[in-house]
Amino acid sequence: MSVKIFSVDKDSPAELAGICPGETLVSINSNEICDVLDYRFYETNKSLSIAIKGKDGQVRNVQIRKGEYEPIGLEFETYLMDQEHSCRNKCVFCFIDQLPKGMRSSLYFKDDDSRLSFLFGNYITLTNISDRDVERIIKMHISPVNISVHTTNPELRVKMMGNRFAGDSLKILYRLAEAGVKINSQLVLCPGLNDGKELERSLSDLGALYPSVQSIAVVPVGLTKFREDLYPLKSYDAFSAEETIRIVERYAENFEAKYGAKICYAADEFYLKANRPIPPAFFYGDFDQLENGVGLLANLKQEFEFALEDFSGMSEERSVTLITGTAAHPFLDELLDELRIKCHNLTCNVVPIRNDFFGHTINVAGLVTGGDIIRQLKGKQLGSELIMPNVMLRHETNVFLDDVTVEDVERELNVKVTVIPNDGYELLNAIIGSDASV
Repeated sequence: MSVKIFSVDKDSPAELAGICPGETLVSINSNEICDVLDYRFYETNKSLSIAIKGKDGQVRNVQIRKGEYEPIGLEFETYLMDQEHSCRNKCVFCFIDQLPKGMRSSLYFKDDDSRLSFLFGNYITLTNISDRDVERIIKMHISPVNISVHTTNPELRVKMMGNRFAGDSLKILYRLAEAGVKINSQLVLCPGLNDGKELERSLSDLGALYPSVQSIAVVPVGLTKFREDLYPLKSYDAFSAEETIRIVERYAENFEAKYGAKICYAADEFYLKANRPIPPAFFYGDFDQLENGVGLLANLKQEFEFALEDFSGMSEERSVTLITGTAAHPFLDELLDELRIKCHNLTCNVVPIRNDFFGHTINVAGLVTGGDIIRQLKGKQLGSELIMPNVMLRHETNVFLDDVTVEDVERELNVKVTVIPNDGYELLNAIIGSDASV
């Protein structure tokens, strides 16, 4: 396989070596280049022998000497230098299968690409990975790899993932672990399927693979109102969420006693559903699963409280509104109590946005839509600013899942919208109207 060169950076080692757009990259130091992982791994050497196929079809070798980790300077038509690998599973809990019709086509694409796991933290199921991919991960020491395990029971995994190879693909997990590849794993729990005794089995099996398996996130299934003709599932309630937390924390205590690390954690959503206090920040160790909603609120609280220690108050009156999902509303409202005590001239209302778009069983901030924000806040006194978390937007865009933009919200509500990351310092700065560190 080879990859066509789209452009060559000006004054780069590649341009100086005479490589031109439209030519084809075949290999680097005799290593075949198929995609971005091959390219990024093998271009780091100081001395490179690059096989280039010219537009005439003739292959020539180009010698390049450069600084270690200095880019060669080649650009390709797509970031991956290849097509993104789509998912081959039919998981009973798949969120994409629960989307309404008529949304933009990109939202319906299911990725299951090992390269995206390393580059962007995406989770893969191992049902869509070749022997070459596995060997490459081991050879390149690619870590961590994020794996959606869901269950270590092979037969149950086949049932849950709708793929007859889903059970056998667990062997790849054990192969990677044996090779010392670091793994972050997740278990999306469905009541009555892979929780209870099955959860205990999965935690036990995965925990035995420590230190290769460095973290296990236990996450509740998300169910929208668009589940016609899909596998019958139900959401977690306070009782079942509490039972799940007890299992996870019991195993975490055992792992900590054995390994010195908890390894497994229940997602914040389980604690919110069970009406349990969020554990303190130190509970979550190195926060390996923040992107999975594990320890997100604890980290935010710790940062916010640190920021408050150096904050004495404001000289001017200020009124703002902070929005979130219904699940985190009580937590955030309580988090701001100390700030309100320090600032009698501050009005900061925390408003939960009910998820009418996907259904009221969906209560996390990351799935709030712009349309729901507009409809529920229209005509209300919002103060001088509307503050919202960036998880409500598509990655690195200003667009909500329903294609409403931040500018649409600003125009419809006639208020400035400030988008912030999950960062306690940024939260305080946004609320008090300061861009400076506190």
